[in-house]
Amino acid sequence: MIFSEQALKDQHILVTGATGGIGYETAKAAVQAGATVSVTGRNEEKLEKLQQEVESLQATGTLIVIPADLNDATERLRLVEEATQTGGALTGLVNSAGVSGGGTLDQLEEDEMRKVMELNYFSTVLLTQLVYERLIPQNKGAIVNISSLSGLRGTRGNTAYSASKFAVAGFTQSFAVEAIEHGIRVNAVCPGFVDTEMGRSAIEKKGKAAGRSYKEQLKIAEDGLPSGRITQPEEVANSIIFLLSDAAENIVGESLKISGGSVMR
Repeated sequence: MIFSEQALKDQHILVTGATGGIGYETAKAAVQAGATVSVTGRNEEKLEKLQQEVESLQATGTLIVIPADLNDATERLRLVEEATQTGGALTGLVNSAGVSGGGTLDQLEEDEMRKVMELNYFSTVLLTQLVYERLIPQNKGAIVNISSLSGLRGTRGNTAYSASKFAVAGFTQSFAVEAIEHGIRVNAVCPGFVDTEMGRSAIEKKGKAAGRSYKEQLKIAEDGLPSGRITQPEEVANSIIFLLSDAAENIVGESLKISGGSVMR
């Protein structure tokens, strides 16, 4: 834990995708920084595991578990209303829910493209609308979107996912200009390969396409990074906590790269 136990004191943060590696670690870090954290996801078993792990930390913050399907409008509204009723007014949002998928354009199927865009972009924006309208009267708040290095530059076989993350990066910048008028800061983090289930799956898929094992492909990926390693989910979580905190109060509309030195601009 690198933050003070008071860093997010009196804050109520909603974290989506808390069953994935980045969302999971972000929820833990926010609770340790003193926040009330409402988490959501579709895998109730993983949410229960997260709750047990947070309880073992004996942190100063609290965790509220609310399973929900973000692709469902009724579920999105229920999530926000239940979080508010249970934990008090929201002060922040971390849009961590997302899926990978797709392939080269000649292989890309419409259903797959729609699935990726639906959760990564449409559901993210629509949930943000619900939270934003509740933040405006408070004239303060922070929202962090999880984009990707794939939202800053394209790579082969990544058309659907890359397009969805470019959309998130564009949404972040445009929305940030609007939201800051109400004292609400909006930023994004853009990790490269992260040591999560999704990240490992992407490396494995890339290796399989080239006839390589996971270990062989991981070595190639890490050898191509100036830092010599892929990112740990805790490192992404720490960047998110920073952007949620008052230490980042004049950082607006940024896309923070976590690339191990692979993307510099």
